[in-house]
Amino acid sequence: MSAAPRRLALVTGASAGLGVDFARACAARGHDLVLTARRRERLTALAAELASPEITVQVLPADLSAPEGVATLLHGLEAHGLSPDLLINNAGYSRTDAFLVSPWAELAGELEVLVHAPLRLAHALAPAMVRRGHGRILNVASLAGLLPATAGDTLYGPAKGFLIQQSRGLHLELRGTGVHVSSLCPGYTLTEFHDANGTRAAVSTAYPRAMWMSAETVVAAGLAGVEANRPVVIPGRLNRLMALVARLTPSRLALRMVAGHARRLET
Repeated sequence: MSAAPRRLALVTGASAGLGVDFARACAARGHDLVLTARRRERLTALAAELASPEITVQVLPADLSAPEGVATLLHGLEAHGLSPDLLINNAGYSRTDAFLVSPWAELAGELEVLVHAPLRLAHALAPAMVRRGHGRILNVASLAGLLPATAGDTLYGPAKGFLIQQSRGLHLELRGTGVHVSSLCPGYTLTEFHDANGTRAAVSTAYPRAMWMSAETVVAAGLAGVEANRPVVIPGRLNRLMALVARLTPSRLALRMVAGHARRLET
């Protein structure tokens, strides 16, 4: 009896935050790995941690905020003969500077990471998954994509909302092919995310500990959700309640509520 085929997982944004935990979880499940992010040294250290006689780990650094970033990554995959079975579009960050004072090049880079990169990678890699009759695409979105956008962070939530809706459509398009598509919508998660945008102190004091989830819990929910082919995965009862309240709240009241959220982070 032949052994089950080895699965290959591509994790973007694998140098920090949820990306590290996704890589560890995939390795624990027996997946070979391709790790990509900007920081080669971090990827190399993680690869050294996860590689074993049973698990191969390939490092392909790429800056997905640059227009040529996805092309660089796809070229690396082709050059090494790698065709992922599991695509985890995890790379992402948010900005807290006001839209009008932010240089357009920086805003464009954020959109490259949050919107262009996951769509182009899915477009490039899903056809081979369909031909094999097996594949998983997990787009790491955010609870912010299900809530009204906030002042000072006017791109992140809307970009994640677009990704959620696109994931739903692709989920339907690939139904019956053996390829699953899910968007993961975590709320506040204990990672380096808020350190990167400088809001760690503000969010830690503005919101109670009960609102925070561990990275391991979020990652496990995302992997279980895409395996079950759930179009949207919202980990945590409180987060699911918040998403429901946002959907049922009149838009004018919702805008007042998120305006209060923005003021809390400024104080």
